[in-house]
Amino acid sequence: MGTYLALDFGASSGRAILGHIQDGKLNIEEVHRFENETIQIGKNLYWDTFRLLHEIKQSILKCHHFGANIKSMGIDTWGVDFGLLDREGRLLGVPYTYRDPRTDGMQEIVDDIIGSERLYEITGIQSMFFNTILQLSSMRQNGDAILDLAEDLLFTPDLLAYFLTGKKITEYSIASTSQLLDAKTGSWSNEIIDKLNLPRKIFGKVSPSGSDIGMLRSEVCQELGVHAFNVVATAGHDTQSAVAAVPSDKDDFIFISCGTWSLLGVELDNALTSSEACAQQFTNEGGVGGKINFMKNIMGLWLVQECRRRWVKQGATDDFGELSLLAKQAPAFGVLLNPDDDSFIAPADMPVTIKTFWKDTNQDVSDDKGVMLRCIAESLALKYRATIEDLEDLHNKKYDTIYMVGGGIQDSLLCQLTADATGRQVVAGPIEATAAGNIITQAIASGEVADLTAGRKLIADSFDNKIYIPKQDCRWETHYKKFKSLLK
Repeated sequence: MGTYLALDFGASSGRAILGHIQDGKLNIEEVHRFENETIQIGKNLYWDTFRLLHEIKQSILKCHHFGANIKSMGIDTWGVDFGLLDREGRLLGVPYTYRDPRTDGMQEIVDDIIGSERLYEITGIQSMFFNTILQLSSMRQNGDAILDLAEDLLFTPDLLAYFLTGKKITEYSIASTSQLLDAKTGSWSNEIIDKLNLPRKIFGKVSPSGSDIGMLRSEVCQELGVHAFNVVATAGHDTQSAVAAVPSDKDDFIFISCGTWSLLGVELDNALTSSEACAQQFTNEGGVGGKINFMKNIMGLWLVQECRRRWVKQGATDDFGELSLLAKQAPAFGVLLNPDDDSFIAPADMPVTIKTFWKDTNQDVSDDKGVMLRCIAESLALKYRATIEDLEDLHNKKYDTIYMVGGGIQDSLLCQLTADATGRQVVAGPIEATAAGNIITQAIASGEVADLTAGRKLIADSFDNKIYIPKQDCRWETHYKKFKSLLK
C-alpha cells in the first residue's frame, strides 16, 4: 500500500508522519520526532538548517526500516524565512530565523519607500516584524553582499526539498507569507521589488500547492539505501496545511490553527484588501486550491513555551500537561495580558517580562506559575473573541462555531475558555492537523483524493473531534472590558 510522508517543521520541534488511505479513512502514524532550536551567534539568531535536513533523512530511514512504501513526501514549515543560492546552487550563508533583530526599524523604512496602505493594497499581508520583505530590505540597507551574489531565493520548505531533489520551486502558500506577492494575481509584485531595489532574478515562478517538485536525487538514495520517490510541493506554510485539514463540511467557517502562533481567520475565494482590513491588520495568505486565508497572527502558545523554557533552565521538570493542570487549578478572572505586546516577541526571560507587564498596567504581580498560565489562557481566549468580532464586521457575517486545530487543542482549558469567552461552540480536532493537511494535499496531487472538499470530508470521517459548549458566566463581560483596555 502506498503511503504519504509528511515532514512538519514547527518553530520548536519537528515530526515525520506517515499516512495512508484505507476503507474511506486516513490513517496516520508518527515515525520520528525531533527538536528544532535556534542557534545564537553574537546578536544574531539562525536555524540549524543542515540539522533539519539530517532529520528528514533520519525520517526516511525510519520509514524504510518500517517497510513503508512511500508514494510521495511533502514538507511544511513556518513562514517567511529563506535561503539564498549562488549560481552553482550552493547555499549562501546560514538562514536567519524570523526572530533575528536585523529587521529592527525596517518597517518604518519600507513604509516610507512604498507607503503602508499601498503595500497592503498590493499584498494584503499583515505588517509583522519578521516578514521576508523586511529581512531582504535589511540586507539591502546594510549592504549585504550576499544579496548581490544570489541567483535564487528559496523559502524553508522549498530549500529543504531542493537539497533532496536538486529541483528549485517556489510554492504559493509559503511565498504569500513574504509580503512581496501580489494578492490578486498570485505573482511577485515588481512594483515592490523594484522600489526596494531587490534583484528580480532571485524570485522564481510561483507554483500552486500540490505541484510536483521531482524525485529524490540519486545521491540521497545511495546515501540512505532507499528507492527514489516523488517530492510534492504541499502547502509549504504549515498554517495552510492545517487549514486544509479543518473538518468542516461548510464553505465558510472560522478556524484557529493553534500552536506557537494562533492563526485565526476564514477562507475566501478572493483577497480582502480594503482600508478597513488594513487598519485591523488582517492578512491574506495563499491556501490550498488557490484559496485565500483571511486571518490574523496572534502570539499564541509561544508565551507558555517560553515560560516553560525559563523554568526548565531553573531546574523545573513540569511537562505541558502538568502546566495545564496548574492553570486549571488557579483562580479564574484574575490578571490579564495583551498576547501581542511587543515585549513578548523575543524576551530573555518570559516570566519576568509578564510580571513587568502586570506591573506596568497596574495589576497584581504574582510568582505563582498557575496564575501566570491561567492569565495566558484567559488572555488568548479574549484575544480570539476580539479578533472574531473584528473579522465578522469586515466579512459582514456571523459565526456560531469555531474550528480549532493543531497541537494547542491538547490544552482542554484553552479550548473551553475559548468557547466561554466567545460564546461560541468550539470543535477541536485533529491535533495533527498540519500533517493531515500536508498528506491530503499530496493525495490530491496523486489523484487518490478528488479535491479539498473531499479531503476535508475524509479527515472528518477519520478523526474524533471534541466539542466544547460555552458556559455562561456574566464575569466574562467585565473581564473583556478589562482586556480591551490593555490593547490600547
